[in-house]
Amino acid sequence: MLKKERYYSLDVFRGMTVALMITVNNPGSWSHVYAPLDHAQWAGCTPTDLVFPFFLFVVGNAMAFVIPRLREAGDKAFLSKVIRRSLLIFGIGLFLNWFPFIKWDGDHIVAKGWENIRIFGVLQRIAVAYLFGSLIIYYCKTKTAIALSVAILLIYWWLCYVLGSPGDPYSLQGWFGTKMVDIPILGTNHMYHGEGVPFDPEGIASSMAPVVQVIIGYLTGRYIRLKGKSYEMVTHLFVAGALLLFVGAFWGQFFIISKKIWTSTFVLLSSGWALIILAVIIYFIELKSKRTWLDKFFNVFGKNPLFIFVLSGLLPRLLWMIRIPAGTENGQPVYTNPLAWFYDHVCKPVFANEYNSSLLYAICFIVFMWVIVYFMDKKKIYIKV
Repeated sequence: MLKKERYYSLDVFRGMTVALMITVNNPGSWSHVYAPLDHAQWAGCTPTDLVFPFFLFVVGNAMAFVIPRLREAGDKAFLSKVIRRSLLIFGIGLFLNWFPFIKWDGDHIVAKGWENIRIFGVLQRIAVAYLFGSLIIYYCKTKTAIALSVAILLIYWWLCYVLGSPGDPYSLQGWFGTKMVDIPILGTNHMYHGEGVPFDPEGIASSMAPVVQVIIGYLTGRYIRLKGKSYEMVTHLFVAGALLLFVGAFWGQFFIISKKIWTSTFVLLSSGWALIILAVIIYFIELKSKRTWLDKFFNVFGKNPLFIFVLSGLLPRLLWMIRIPAGTENGQPVYTNPLAWFYDHVCKPVFANEYNSSLLYAICFIVFMWVIVYFMDKKKIYIKV
């Protein structure tokens, strides 16, 4: 029987994930980011690469507490809620990509046309993974969900190997997803170009494996509820995490570990770390009753995760539109914006090492976001979709 216990540690883990996601997305300078706070160029895994899959794990984890109520409400209520929520999250992500709908073109403001707007992104991936993960979890028994998860990971590996370029199927140029799926469906103008070529790390082709991340999160949450707050539960989570790490690392000898194409090995490795870190947090918070200022700091992020993540994306885009005169260059006026001004005049003078200045800016930004969610929590304002 599922135990109806409150897990403060799960709120802390969710808040930690959201806070780190915002922090690594907002450095003072993208040219001065410490390696652990930056993504791996292609293959490999840094601490920053773990943040997004942790978020998907958290989505599945929360479902372990919601699915039983949805089953009681019936299929119609379940489908209505899941489809509506998925569309809403996807729509918010698309809105974020388009916002603020205008841009500077020289000295004039012009509209940002739909023809160059990226369709997919972080929230869109969450929406897709949540939708299909929910359907599998709701309609399948646990053993079937596990079997389907294994099948998805193996099928994705097979597709990458068979359809990729011979001898180089997992590289940026050799991966099958861009030319065979994303470009034909999305078009190059609606894709990410951060790699120098049209390639979308959150596109359609790489959306299979993230579904498994949600399912693993759900199975973890369900197991936590079944076992309750016990040393046995924490031990099993830790062992399961270590096992996933081992399998992911071993499989990684044949199928690269890469967030960019969200490989099956990346799912196992990142889920393993999520289980281990969650087990440690549960151990100290739930079993040892040790709470510090740090868990209180993260907890408020966990209560308004989607809202504060969206706000952290909207606010910089809005402030980037504000021009502040910053002298001239070659006879032409030069402008800055409030965020760049803050970095140049407040953060950079503090340190001689610009990597530290860039990190200081990110810390200032996350503290500012914390103040917002802290006062929302005090006022009992919780925005959910």
